[in-house]
Amino acid sequence: MKTALVLGAGGFIGGHLVKRLKREGFWVRGVDLKFHEHAETEADDFVIADLRQQDAVHRMIDRNFDEVYQLAADMGGAGYIFTGEHDADIMHNSATINLNVADIAHKRNIKKVFYSSSACMYPAYNQEDPENPNCKEESAYPAAPDSEYGWEKLFSERLFLAYNRNYGMQNRVARFHNIFGPEGTWEGGKEKAPAAVCRKIAMAKSGDAIELWGDGKQTRSFLYVDECVEGVLRLTRCPHFEGPVNIGSDEMVTINQLVDMVADIAGKKIEKNHIPGPTGVRGRNSENSLIQEKLGWAPSQTLREGLEKTYEWIEQQVRRNSR
Repeated sequence: MKTALVLGAGGFIGGHLVKRLKREGFWVRGVDLKFHEHAETEADDFVIADLRQQDAVHRMIDRNFDEVYQLAADMGGAGYIFTGEHDADIMHNSATINLNVADIAHKRNIKKVFYSSSACMYPAYNQEDPENPNCKEESAYPAAPDSEYGWEKLFSERLFLAYNRNYGMQNRVARFHNIFGPEGTWEGGKEKAPAAVCRKIAMAKSGDAIELWGDGKQTRSFLYVDECVEGVLRLTRCPHFEGPVNIGSDEMVTINQLVDMVADIAGKKIEKNHIPGPTGVRGRNSENSLIQEKLGWAPSQTLREGLEKTYEWIEQQVRRNSR
């Protein structure tokens, strides 16, 4: 039986990845600081451990796993990433985890680790025009991420790829673009835009106004979690391509359009109250020509399809909480 190690398995994407690996017949160890908050884990062995501690990583990487997925990080939505209040924790916690994982995987003779980077590492100067953002993989340099979160992601990309060059590893690096779906954080300040919009609309009555940070004209693309997992597995198992590569949708929408789409799914008329707040770059959209070329695949599900499933799940959580 093949074995897999999922670091960050108590998180949103990690939880979905564990389910997919189990369907494929893997024995899976999941590791996180916490249990999954929104679903029972399907991991065969789920361990609470602090991956900032080197001895904890030694204990978790105790064999030559067939596949290792490094998703563990200190992260959240715009309200967590862009205020500047959490910069030191974000950089220290995530970088320490990645330094530990890369080095101990190498010393255990594990040849390949998948590392989840982020589109937040792209230069802010290429994302000022909401209509024409440039997020081609080759546009990463000269580097100028708009947040310390993005700088740490860029550093860790270089870390895992340096282990490829110096130690003959075959690590894989992907840049995620706004992954969303059921069983993710939907309240509390670390939720991302689709979940926040779904929650606000689920709690609103038809005719109500919801608050949005900024003018709502900033553009983004959002990728449903099942397609993210598919891209992760395809890249990890690709014998000839290390990345970095975008894993995201190329269906770009404004935040105002996102709100209108969720409101239509909910069958509610929703007004928008634009207020000051952290918004990140003006435009961001996944550019998918490289993943199509290298993997012969790119995400294809429409945003609306994913939002329908996500809104249904979040509406259930809102109703449960109100009871």
